[in-house]
Parts: sequence; structure tokens; C-alpha cells
Amino acid sequence: MLRLLRPLLLLLLLPPPGSPEPPGLAQLSPGAPPQAPDLLYADGLRAYAAGAWAPAVALLREALRSQAALGRVRLDCGASCAAEPGAALPAVLLGAPEPDSGPGPTQGSWERQLLRAALRRADCLTQCAARRLGPGGAARLRVGSTIRDAFRRREPYNYLQRAYYQLKKLDLAAAAAHTFFVANPMHLQMREDMAKYRRMSGVQPQSFRDLETPPHWAAYDTSLELLERQEAGLALPRLEEALQGSLAQMESCRADCQGPEEQEGAEEEEDGAGSQGGLYEAIARHWIQLLQCRQRCVGETATRPGRSFPVPDFLPSQLRRLYEAHAQVGNLSQAIENVLSVLLFYPDDEPAKRALNQYQAQLGEPRPGLGPREDIQHFILRSLGEKRQLYYAMEHLGTSFKDPDPWTPAALIPEALREQLREDQEKRSWDHEPPKPKPLTYWKDVLLLEGVTLTQDSRQLNGSERAVLDGLLTPAECGVLLQLAKDAAGAGARSGYRGRRSPHTPHERFEGLTVLKAAQLARAGTVGSQGAKLLLEVSERVRTLTQAYFSPERPLHLSFTHLVCRSAIEGEQEQRMDLSHPVHADNCVLDPDTGECWREPPAYTYRDYSGLLYLNDDFQGGDLFFTEPNALTVTARVRPRCGRLVAFSSGGENPHGVWAVTRGRRCALALWHTWAPEHREQEWIEAKELLQESEEEEEEEEEEMLSKHTSPEPPSRRHQRVQDKAGKAPRVREEL
Repeated sequence: MLRLLRPLLLLLLLPPPGSPEPPGLAQLSPGAPPQAPDLLYADGLRAYAAGAWAPAVALLREALRSQAALGRVRLDCGASCAAEPGAALPAVLLGAPEPDSGPGPTQGSWERQLLRAALRRADCLTQCAARRLGPGGAARLRVGSTIRDAFRRREPYNYLQRAYYQLKKLDLAAAAAHTFFVANPMHLQMREDMAKYRRMSGVQPQSFRDLETPPHWAAYDTSLELLERQEAGLALPRLEEALQGSLAQMESCRADCQGPEEQEGAEEEEDGAGSQGGLYEAIARHWIQLLQCRQRCVGETATRPGRSFPVPDFLPSQLRRLYEAHAQVGNLSQAIENVLSVLLFYPDDEPAKRALNQYQAQLGEPRPGLGPREDIQHFILRSLGEKRQLYYAMEHLGTSFKDPDPWTPAALIPEALREQLREDQEKRSWDHEPPKPKPLTYWKDVLLLEGVTLTQDSRQLNGSERAVLDGLLTPAECGVLLQLAKDAAGAGARSGYRGRRSPHTPHERFEGLTVLKAAQLARAGTVGSQGAKLLLEVSERVRTLTQAYFSPERPLHLSFTHLVCRSAIEGEQEQRMDLSHPVHADNCVLDPDTGECWREPPAYTYRDYSGLLYLNDDFQGGDLFFTEPNALTVTARVRPRCGRLVAFSSGGENPHGVWAVTRGRRCALALWHTWAPEHREQEWIEAKELLQESEEEEEEEEEEMLSKHTSPEPPSRRHQRVQDKAGKAPRVREEL
């Protein structure tokens, strides 16, 4: 009955049609306790599926508000209960040494203090939640991990934007779309929707606002802009706001770690381990899970919405900017306070120590009581206490812990764990160490022989096993291959995607030609045989160079060769936000959230090296770019041009994509190579045999024609073919 009444009650709370709606998520029912977010969300999706747009909006908005209200209740109750007498944790858990009172009954008393404090705080939290949330408290509004993840990914806004659109509330639709897109920047459909909203005359630029991003990010970005403009005085209030907001956001995240929601998720992760052991083991397991969650809040606070990785050293970097800005405006006392706070994280930081000496000398007489910031001292003391317990559990109880901070003192880590942690760090070489180039033996001679120059190597491209080589094609050769692609497309040979639209974007047309199809068209006389032959010759040229540069010790085989053209569709390019080809890796399935690349189907796992040989540059957009494994941070960008080859290893170390082609036609020869002979491209072999047969047939026809004429001079083509058979094969570029 309650579920039936909920949509009706929320309908009554909706504003009348056409009335202005307040921006953001204003409270629909002031003073009322939050309802169960998961039930509201489920009802909202049912209304959305039924096309009941107004009830769907009301339910989804109320689900978002209730979820936010639950977070505020947890934060407020946690703060008030922590200050309750008898609920404070023992000092030893916060990093302070336990007082040594000698042998006797008082030794180890902190365990009893912890138990009393835990029971007192549990009682306080239960009563506080009941007062704020009604009977049953937080347990009544318990939310499963699936729903929590949906809210974290901002999925309700995906549904809200379409519902608002159907209700003709375009400003709110644009805000909901923008809010979802900020956290999901690779969502292609939302890219399209955002582009459509920007083209609508009824949508103002200010409509594209983020309704969910924590305020500390806005202050942080504004402060960076002001510092870049050398306006330290204006930047200081925003820097302080960003730091305080970061600490507050971390407290909010830590408050979410306690309660039935986090307990449920932890039990799922343990996969039934909650039933093992006795009372003390269960208490220890729950406490460790709570500490792990709290430590993860460091990374979550430092991670921008839509990004997979946190800003490195987020808090120390803010403190560095603070002390530099204070020094620029002459606030030396505040500068010293912040530089001392940096030294709490990194006691041996040389720039910070030099700055401290400089500020103290400028300040003159010592100021008693001038020390690090109290909020930072509290943060570090608490964090070190939690880390000490987690490392102890890791050493003695076999638990896992991924430390989010690079500043953790080495002395805090048990000696038995240091070697293991060092090995774990080395496994992520893309993040911590420069790539180690493979030994190259004779590639320089090969490049010189082919008239090719190395334009950029892996170091210049900020990655591993990447290279840009120029001079593989002459302008005439590029023209022959471009004409081949044009003739094949005109004949209706558009392999792969029926020639209408690209598989990756609706704003471009995709045309592909395989080597076998080119040979078949040449045999039929639809395209010139010169272009089909050149396609084969060039692909072998690329294979030779790729093997010489990257794999001199192992033979590479062509795995697939594809002549691809992408054309911008006129009238559909205004304010495009999508990519011509999304970020991906060629032999594994890239997971941007974790930085992993799974070498399993549907990926072409046998591909070892990739190559892109460009044929033209008379188009707009279409640059190739490499990224970090998060698929967001661009590390290198390459502009296509005739005869330029970009070659790279095909694994997760080289995620890449293509910027949108917004005008013209971009053509390139895409090639993939493999070490596995069984995956050698059979179509390439068939195409070569087919062209040889055609050539032999042409020779026979010419010989028949020659036998009917008495001309002493054979045609120039015949003379060229005789030279070929004599072993003096001229290169195609010389013929052209």
C-alpha cells in the first residue's frame, strides 16, 4: 500500500505544468525524513519505462535527495557521537604510544577502552539515527551495493535528462545531462545528447551546470586559474576554501564507511567469510574493513568526477600552493604554518626546507606557538594510527591493504612487508617507471635503406614502444592509394559497415577496403591494378620496418590490413563532442576504471604490434592520440600526413583513439602484426596470388598480340616486366 501511495504523494508535490522549477535539487518535502532511496529509484525507473515522465522525475529526484540526506545524517551523527564522553578512541589507536606502566593489571588496558568506546559510540549512533530518520534508523533505509554504485555513477541523471526533455524543460534536461556526462565522459550517447542540447535555441550556456560535483573542486580549479594569472591575493581565499572543502569531503566519505551499507558491501567482498571465526575474529574483520574504507576516502576525495585516478598528493600539493601564495603577498606567518604542514608529510622535502629557512629569516625574531596547522596535524595523526593497524593486520591476519599515500613513513611498514610492497609497485611500471626500450640491432640501417626517418621515439611520445616514422610513401604513392580507395567506394566496395555510418560515431561515414577485395576489383577491372599492387607492396614495407624497429629477434607476420577512410558528414559537425574512434587497446579489453587491460575475447588477443600509415592531411580533426590507461589523460598526439607511419605495441600500454573528423576525408592504411604464424593474414596471400595470376594472364595476352605484329620494339610495360624477371625489380616509387 505504501508503495502505491508514494507516487501519488509525490505527484501532489510537483509544481504545476509550465511553472518555473528551482535550479538543482530543491527539497520537495521540507522537514520530512528521507525515504528508502533504493525503493524510490526502482519506482522511478518503473514510471520512466511506462512513459510517466512527471512521476519519474519526482521519484528520481526524491531518491537523490534521500540518498544525500542519509549521508548528512551519518556525518552529523558521527561527529556528535565522537565528541560524546566515553566514546573517544584510545590514544594508541591514533598513533600515540601506550603509556608504559609496567607489568600489572593496567597493561594492555587500551583494548578494554576500545571496547567500551565502541559500545558507547554504537549506542549513540543508534539513538541519533532513530531521532533523525525515524524508527529503525539507518537499518530501515539500508541500500545495497548495486544501488550505491548506480548513484555513484550518477545514473539517475541519465534518466532524468530524458524525462525533463519529454516534459519540455530543456534547461533542467541540459543540467541533468551535463551532470551525468561529467562523471561518464566516454558515454557516446550522452555526447550526442549534449551536442543536441547545445544546438537548441532554448538552452542557455549556463544551463550546463553540474549538480553533483563537490564544491572543493570548483574552488580548487578557480585557485589554479588565479595563480596562473599571478593573482596570489585573489587565489588565497579559494585555496583555503579548496583545502577546507577537501577535508570536509573526506569526513563525509569516512562517515559513509560506518553503518549497515558498508557492512553489507564488505561481506559481499569477503564472499561468505563473515561466517568464519569467532567473536574476536568477527570484530577484527569488521574493524579492518572500516579502516580500509576510511583510507580509500583519500583517493576518492582527490579523484575528479569522471576520472579514474586521483590527483597525486592532493593535500600536500594544496599546502605547497598555499605557502607560496602567502609568501608572495607577505603573509610570512601563514606561509611558515603551511610549509611546516608540508614537512609533516615529507620531513626531508628540500624545497620546503629551503622555503622555511627563507621565511624564518625574513620574519626575523622567532614567533612562539608558530607551528603546523592543527587540522593537518589531526589528519596525519589519525591516518598514521589507521595505517599502523592495517599493516599489523596485513602482516599477522593475512588481510590486504593498498596504501593511498606516497608519504607514509617507511618505518611504519613492517619489515616483512616492505619487499612484497616494493614488488607490487614495480608491477605498475607504466605509472612509476619510464619504459625500458627493447634492444634494437639493425633498424637504423633498414630505415636508412628505405629512405625513412625516425621522427619521434617512445620517449618523445611519452610512452612505451611507440614510434613515428616519416617517408614511407611519396606523394605520388599516396595519390595512387587514395584513388584506389575512392574507386573502390564508388564501386560499392565498403567493407565492414555497409558504407553508411561509422561504427563509432553517427557523424562520420566509414569506408574500408581489404587487400583481397582490392585484388578482386582489380581483376574485374573496376579499379586500377597499380593501386592494388601498391597496397600489397606497402603493407609488406610496413611489416619489414615494424619488425626491424620493435622485434628484430622474432619474425612478425601481417595479421590484418585495412585501407580505411573516414568522412565528416556535412551538416552534422557543429559542436561535436564525440570521437572518431573511442580510446581502446588493440589486443585487450581496456578497463579505464582500474587501468587494467584484459587480454581476452572479444579483443584480438593475438595482435602484437599495430601500425597506421597515413595517406593525406587535407581534412580537419582526425589526429591520433595516446592516453594513460584511464583513457582520459592524453600523453601524446600525432597529426596525420602523407607517408607518416605511427607504429606501436598493441597492448594496454598503448591506449589510443582518434579525434573527430569534422571536415573532409581522412584515409589511412591500418595494419596489425602478430608473432603467431597461425594468425597470418590469409587474405593477403590470396590477394598476392590473384594479382600474380592476373599479371600472368596479361603477359600471355601481350605475347599473343606481339606475335601478330612485326614491331621490333616491345611496349614499355613489356620491357619493364622483362627487367623484373631479370631480378632488377625497380621500386614502385621510382616507377611513379
